[in-house]
Amino acid sequence: MPDRRRMEQVDVIVLGAGAAGLMAGIEAARRGRRVLVVDHAVAAGEKIRISGGGRCNFTNLNIAVDRFLGRNPRFALSALKRFTQWDFIARMDCAGIAWHEKTLGQLFCDGSAKQVVAMLLDDLAAAGGMLRLNTAVQGVAQAMGGYEVQLSSGPVRAQALIVATGGKSIPKMGATGLGYQIAAQFGLSVTETRPALVPFTFGPQDLEWIAPLAGLALPVRVVCGQGHFDEAMLMTHRGLSGPAMLQISSYWREGAAIAVNLAPQFAASIGGVLADLERSKSQNGRAGLGRALAQIVPARLAEHFAGQLSTQKPLAEIPRADLQRLAEMLQNWQLRPVGTEGYRTAEVTLGGVDTDGLDGRTMQSKAHKGLYFVGEVVDITGWLGGYNFQWAWSSGWAAGQAA
Repeated sequence: MPDRRRMEQVDVIVLGAGAAGLMAGIEAARRGRRVLVVDHAVAAGEKIRISGGGRCNFTNLNIAVDRFLGRNPRFALSALKRFTQWDFIARMDCAGIAWHEKTLGQLFCDGSAKQVVAMLLDDLAAAGGMLRLNTAVQGVAQAMGGYEVQLSSGPVRAQALIVATGGKSIPKMGATGLGYQIAAQFGLSVTETRPALVPFTFGPQDLEWIAPLAGLALPVRVVCGQGHFDEAMLMTHRGLSGPAMLQISSYWREGAAIAVNLAPQFAASIGGVLADLERSKSQNGRAGLGRALAQIVPARLAEHFAGQLSTQKPLAEIPRADLQRLAEMLQNWQLRPVGTEGYRTAEVTLGGVDTDGLDGRTMQSKAHKGLYFVGEVVDITGWLGGYNFQWAWSSGWAAGQAA
């Protein structure tokens, strides 16, 4: 039966009170539009709150379109250029939120990520926008002059509908595929979605080798397909994690191998490691292999590798062929993950609403006036390190200027 409760009227309704949705709501409200931002969660900006270990890696100094993935990454260029990392930094400064650069251009709050959420909520309220939490979306339909949204609180009609519902990552926080369903309902294509920025899992044979080193972190160079990163890797009881693995997971596909250089301080060939081992052999041949390897990799890993040769011989008695085989493994460790930890721990969702159906300047559907998609629900995914937040700010800002 149709909902006979009184129809609420606004100019813009935003589905999702995360980074992109709040930004879109703020900008539309600042233009004098009557804005309602709704979310099924009991608190706004939960992903912001937990990000960066509670300090929110809110953007990156090195924003560039080649650090985003999707069927057409260049789609992001217009929004990223029109609302830049410097624009968001200016808002942080204006709000008095202290921040610092950590590594590789990553910017974090000095204090709590809750400060960023509070800033956004204050800006939305100051602009006259309304926020309604703990409110479920029960249906969306095109209506005369706009869109009608059935909410658990009653029906709402708006001239413009901004979908900022995010992806499927971290379902325990309420992530759903609602945005993809809305896109499909209105005839927009959705590209394949998959977990991204996520740890790898391995079969018993590899895990038997990795698990004893759980807790060990070290700098590596990892390569898979067109992706390559020089960052830290963390060994765990379940597999491999850390920034390097999270980054390369966006480039990995089932069945593919990843190559890990455990001694990235040397050139990307076995020559450097082998030469170092042979130098140790000539200078201190009585030492054990583990001691020599500890000059190249962490001592715990060195002893583990030395154990793989099953020899107690001093370094001087180890054949060059064995040293070469070890050097090859150190600089080109080939691993074939069986999978990832999935959406449960994935930081973002790769894929989403196909950008071919959207206007890159406004984020509006090309086929449906007044229908916008922003943030993670779109087929634009950034690297680890603040890139996805910047896409949320930029795409939300772009839609807010037009809706």
